[in-house]
Amino acid sequence: MGRIQIVKTENPKPKPDQKNLGFGRYFSDHMFVLNYDKGQGWHDPRIVPYGPFELEPAAMVFHYAQEVFEGMKAYRRADGGIQLFRPIENIRRMNFSCERLSIPQIDEELFMEGLIELVKLDQDWVPSEPDTSLYIRPFVIATEPHVGVHASSSYIFCIIACPVGAYYPEGLNPVKIYVESRDVRAVRGGTGHVKAGGNYAATLRAGEEASKLGFSQVLWLDAIHRRYIEEVGSMNVFFKIQGEVVTPALTGSILPGITRASCLHILKDWGIPVSERPIAIDELFGAAEDGRLEEAFGSGTAAVISPIGKIVYGDKTAILSGGNIGPLSAKLYDYLTGIQWGRIEDPYGWTVRVV
Repeated sequence: MGRIQIVKTENPKPKPDQKNLGFGRYFSDHMFVLNYDKGQGWHDPRIVPYGPFELEPAAMVFHYAQEVFEGMKAYRRADGGIQLFRPIENIRRMNFSCERLSIPQIDEELFMEGLIELVKLDQDWVPSEPDTSLYIRPFVIATEPHVGVHASSSYIFCIIACPVGAYYPEGLNPVKIYVESRDVRAVRGGTGHVKAGGNYAATLRAGEEASKLGFSQVLWLDAIHRRYIEEVGSMNVFFKIQGEVVTPALTGSILPGITRASCLHILKDWGIPVSERPIAIDELFGAAEDGRLEEAFGSGTAAVISPIGKIVYGDKTAILSGGNIGPLSAKLYDYLTGIQWGRIEDPYGWTVRVV
């Protein structure tokens, strides 16, 4: 502490109703900001009142999409304290994303310091209702005013935070997913393995069309063969096939999820066979047809675990766990959220106390 200037707001905002938070609708009073200029590096770390940036219309983020982001949460513990879940992994993944998009990397210690100081300052925004949390969004945008394709010479790094409600306000119910066969999300050698906004923009059309058909998520196939499973929606995906949990291998077009890594670690600790390998969509439906496909679920920061009850691929339909949440999905959800909210002991040292 000491290198971050803090300017507190003179007009604190009213807190929203914790029973009606939704997701990403309300934002806390302050934000952490850091600037980059070529020749000077990252400079002027500060926490200031939440508010708009002034950017030139020629700012390169608008024209060439040079930006990256992260997503993490602060949790109100059962004892009233506040903690983060594996924040160093988010920091390192963001720097990995920066490297891919030719953005200067951010000092890990300064990133962590700004994150913790922001959560401390806005700790009253961390909700205490069951299954609520403070969602934290770090991001970097290119700000050089230049219409020309090259890496920007200036950037803004910012962390904002918003209180969010339970991802499943009506309980942990399985979702229906649709296998997308026209659009692709990413390709090896591209940016699918980092958190860049363009990856998500590319998924919107398929997601909207799936929603019109009554599906919650899209299951993405690889861009080359249109055969191998990659992700579901904006989450990693797992399948339990004849007692073994299988998830697509990280081959350069799939985001290395932090919840994914946590699930793999826990499952191995529990003695459950785990495999990271290519999974063909035909293999999956073959396993569903002969009864070997027992469960499926997505994993990610927002939902933690999202059980899958139905998968549709063309004229084929697979119903999992009788359309109900599977026992392993439920056990993983309870265990992970227990650690995150401090309801059970953290045996892995994944949590970081803030207050």
